[in-house]
This record gives sequence, C-alpha cells and structure tokens, in this order.
Amino acid sequence: MSEPKILTFDVETSPIQAYVWGLWDQNIGIDFVSKEANGKPIDWTILSYAAKWGNSRKVLFRHTGGRGARKVRDDKALVLELRNLLDEADIVVAQNGKRFDVRKVNARMIQHGIAPPSPYAVIDTMVVAKKYFAFTSQKLKWTSTVLGVSQKDDHKKFPGFELWEQCLLDNPAAWAEMEKYNKQDVRSTWEVYLKMRPWIDNHPNRGLYAPSDTPICPKCGSGDLSKEGIRVTVGGSYQQHRCRNCGGWARGKTLIQPLALRKKMLVN
Repeated sequence: MSEPKILTFDVETSPIQAYVWGLWDQNIGIDFVSKEANGKPIDWTILSYAAKWGNSRKVLFRHTGGRGARKVRDDKALVLELRNLLDEADIVVAQNGKRFDVRKVNARMIQHGIAPPSPYAVIDTMVVAKKYFAFTSQKLKWTSTVLGVSQKDDHKKFPGFELWEQCLLDNPAAWAEMEKYNKQDVRSTWEVYLKMRPWIDNHPNRGLYAPSDTPICPKCGSGDLSKEGIRVTVGGSYQQHRCRNCGGWARGKTLIQPLALRKKMLVN
C-alpha cells in the first residue's frame, strides 16, 4: 500500500424554487415547491464543486454553466465527476462535510441512478472544531481567520444571494466569481485541517496505508518521532511518541508491563 489519497472538496448548490405568502417565518410545504411544465419540482441541485488532492496547489473546479440558464440545474455529468473523485479518495476533508457536502452529493447520486463510490473516511473540520476547541464560531470564515491561514472569500463582485442568482442565469462573470469563491473554500479548509490535524485523536491511521518497519505518525505519516513518556490507559501502559513534524501524539500498541505483572493486575 502507498500513501492515502486525501481529497478536500466543497460543493455549492442551487436554491429550491417555491411560492411563498410572505417574507417572515414561513413554513414551506412540498406542495409550494415550484414545478416545471412537465410537473417536475424545481428542487435544489449542485451548481459547482472545487476539489484538490493532498498538498497539491492545483484546485479543480467544475460548474454546470455555459449551456444557457435552462440547463444550469442539470448536474448529472458534474455529479458523476464528483463520484469518481470520491471513489478514488481514501480520506475526504470538508468543512461541514458530514452534514452537508457528503449528504448532498449522495442525494444527487442516488437521484441520478449513480452507484455509490467506494468507502472513504471523512474528516469534517467543523466537527473537529466543535469537539476540541471552544472557538467563538466554528464557521470557516472565523476559524481560518483566528488560525492565521488563508481566509474564506467574500465574493464581493456579487454579494450575498446575488452570486447564486446570477449563476442560475448563466452569467459568465458570476461563474468566474463562483470559481474564485469555491476554490478558496477548499484552500482554507485544507489549511485549517493541517492546523487541527495534531489534535485529532481518531484521525485515520496513516500507518495502515504505508506500512513501515519503523513507527510513523498516524496523523501525518512522518517518521520523525521521539519517545516521550508513558501513556497509561484503563487497559495498561504504552510507550508514548511525539511527532516532530506535526506535533501530534501517539502511542504504541504493545503493553510495556511484563506478562507476569499483567497477570496479577486487577481492573475496574
């Protein structure tokens, strides 16, 4: 086995089109969703995605535009591309990926009759932020700022909902702004992940993807480790290691107590 293939990605979706009776505190039933002439609901679709592999500087971007406004919501080809990227990945990194991006892509895949990709591990930077840190906000704009990495873009040329509105009209200038916005989300997410990585105690074990005769950091894969102290658990004591590359901690899997001592040990 070789190094794991890590994909960072982000999707942007179109809104649902519906009829409403007012502007405040509306409860929209499914009967209020607008329909096309053939009776098909004008549901949300994926407008674009950005993705990059590992430490690569190249960020992929695809969108559904360029064919006229009537075809902007036709995302089947784009979803198939995304499926193939996810199929290739061992680990997927995404901001709010577990609740949003992954489930959105899954929903569009099954609607298009596209088979699921091979299984992959998901590292959600928003979930990580909530689990380990009491930041003022777990949103990418805030975490990227306070962690000192490249920040989320504001799409100032088409502020607020205008960007999505103009993409739905297949405006080339809006698509250019969406590309900038979507790609920057991926860059920021990756850099936030690298900052958080040493803290993730359930990170997919890099050692399982690249077996080595010497210990490697289960988080970043570096072999530059130092033995520092003993990790004591409810089941026993283990040699503890610190990674000089990412700063993360790990422990060995072999108990350091002699067998004779382990046989006499009691547990709760």
